[in-house]
Amino acid sequence: MANQVTRTYVASIRNHRQVCDDLDSLGFAASKLWNVARWTCDRIWHETGTIPGDSALKAYLKSHERYADLNAQSSQAILEELAEAFESWYAHRENGNGDANPPGYRKHGDDHPRSTVTFKEDGFKHDSDHNRIRLSKGANLKDSWSDFVLCEYAADPDVDVQNVQQVRAVWTGDEWELHIVCRVETGDPEPPGDQVAGIDLGICNFAAIAVGDEALLYPGGALKEDDYYFQKERAKCDDSDSHTAHRLDRKRRGRRDHFLHAVSADMVAECTARNVGTIAVGDLSGIREGTDWSDHGNLDLHGWAFDRFIEMLEYKASERGISVERVDERDTSKSCAPCGTTDDNQRVERGLYVCEACGLVANADVNGAENIRQKGLPNLACDGGDRDNGWMAQPVVRLFDKSTGQVAPQEQVSREP
Repeated sequence: MANQVTRTYVASIRNHRQVCDDLDSLGFAASKLWNVARWTCDRIWHETGTIPGDSALKAYLKSHERYADLNAQSSQAILEELAEAFESWYAHRENGNGDANPPGYRKHGDDHPRSTVTFKEDGFKHDSDHNRIRLSKGANLKDSWSDFVLCEYAADPDVDVQNVQQVRAVWTGDEWELHIVCRVETGDPEPPGDQVAGIDLGICNFAAIAVGDEALLYPGGALKEDDYYFQKERAKCDDSDSHTAHRLDRKRRGRRDHFLHAVSADMVAECTARNVGTIAVGDLSGIREGTDWSDHGNLDLHGWAFDRFIEMLEYKASERGISVERVDERDTSKSCAPCGTTDDNQRVERGLYVCEACGLVANADVNGAENIRQKGLPNLACDGGDRDNGWMAQPVVRLFDKSTGQVAPQEQVSREP
């Protein structure tokens, strides 16, 4: 049976000069509707003490003049985005991040920025033969019932744009581009082998992988450097809702997403090369609850998109026939993988794990990854019994190379700033 996955392809607009004004009007309209909905949230908050969800916002605003500036589904997507932003803010606050701010207004003085406009099933028509997409306008922006925006796009020549599910018009700061979301069939590939890999996710080291007799380490230094840089640059902005602040946020998210994509793709490739058919990854759904990581640690932790990374890992692995299982992380950082001894004091310092019971000296994250791997094994007896554990102290380090945007062995990564 064929597997279906979602892919987003970025396409340039070949007739940009002809459609730019129309796309500007839609982008400005999206910002105005966002602001109306944001004001409505404030009013409902003061009257009821609660922030409305997207269903309530749609009911409140479906007859508002600004709602009809866009296709109905595009307006709904704006309200869904705002509700999701409030939910994210709540989650940050509940997890102890006092610096988190609620979603703001999209307005710079008297000017509105160009917001992303999402076109769902009823909002676009795709002509795959001529690489054209027709985008719907709202009733208020139409000169006639048949008025629409016809974009001619250019995608990567290796991409077959078919089965389009959604289209987003995105302003990059210089021009508009299209993000085309497609449903792609990947077939039903056979797994590369029957080996099991364990992945331990963390902060200083973003991930460690144990594959039974070998370990790979992915330091998170590049991502932390980016976070530090963008936090410092954003602190220089007098207005947290300014154009500069939003541009920095977009760039930071883009850099982070690229890092996560690069690392997850490299992990899947390395696991494939080692005949891995199953990846066990620590379930971090409760990692932010009940643990004090210090103020600095908590801020770092909230910056890691663990769930997003695992989602990337899952769909990339499925294309190679590799299954991904989330396993309980309980005690995996405290227990000795070879002998099972559990002691809070065995992690003697950051990065080093020493077991007095069996004499193991290992990289602490690799030890955690091996514990996770063993939880993913269907039967420990088939994994080879007693083994030499020297590999746990000397993982192969793979670094994200900012100069190429790819992951490579440590010795191949450029040291230039």
